[in-house]
Amino acid sequence: MILLQVTDTASAVVQATHSVDKQSVFDLILSSGATGVTIVFILLSLSIVSISIFIERFLSVGKAMSYDVGFVNGLKSSLTAGNVAEARRLCQTVNTPISRMLDKGISRLGSEPALIEGAMEATGKLEITRLEKNLGYLSLIAKLAPMFGFVGTIMGVIKIFYDIAMTDNLSIGVISGGLYQKMITSAAGLMVGIIAFLGYYLVNMRIEKVVERMEQATLDFMDLLFEPAK
Repeated sequence: MILLQVTDTASAVVQATHSVDKQSVFDLILSSGATGVTIVFILLSLSIVSISIFIERFLSVGKAMSYDVGFVNGLKSSLTAGNVAEARRLCQTVNTPISRMLDKGISRLGSEPALIEGAMEATGKLEITRLEKNLGYLSLIAKLAPMFGFVGTIMGVIKIFYDIAMTDNLSIGVISGGLYQKMITSAAGLMVGIIAFLGYYLVNMRIEKVVERMEQATLDFMDLLFEPAK
């Protein structure tokens, strides 16, 4: 009797495995039920949003990281010669976070050093806030996507046990056949979460480099202004 039960169980597992092999990922999604399809559609939408935000922010921060040696040399020459108008014109022509911060400092020339540096720091913080635009959505998607996936799987498991209770059929084929269909939402949620988290991390790394360059530019600017007076 035990041998027959083991044989039946093994046969059910093999049949379930064969049915998995015959199904594509798209078939698995469709067979996961209305709840599963809905959640996978939500996750697909979240993945499109996260990829779009990542590409847009990655390119924008990349432009902010640009460093023109000619601009720096021209700015130093103009300030050394006392040509403030030319220095500001150069900053406005380049139009990067660093140049806008330097332009703010140049516009405060004649004030106390602390006031000049404070104005530049305030401008720098504003520029960083602009660079971080929509990054909060990437962080949110990275946290929410796996939860959506788990909700889909849990709802599917509840449906499986409900069907078992109604039909009084506790075969391994029924359980495994339904479970692998429901697990597709968890896998999709984790994949979307990983993509969003990776994008968030990569963009933040680039923003940190911009912050470093802005801090260095502030130090160089203050040295340029006040070192000759020492």
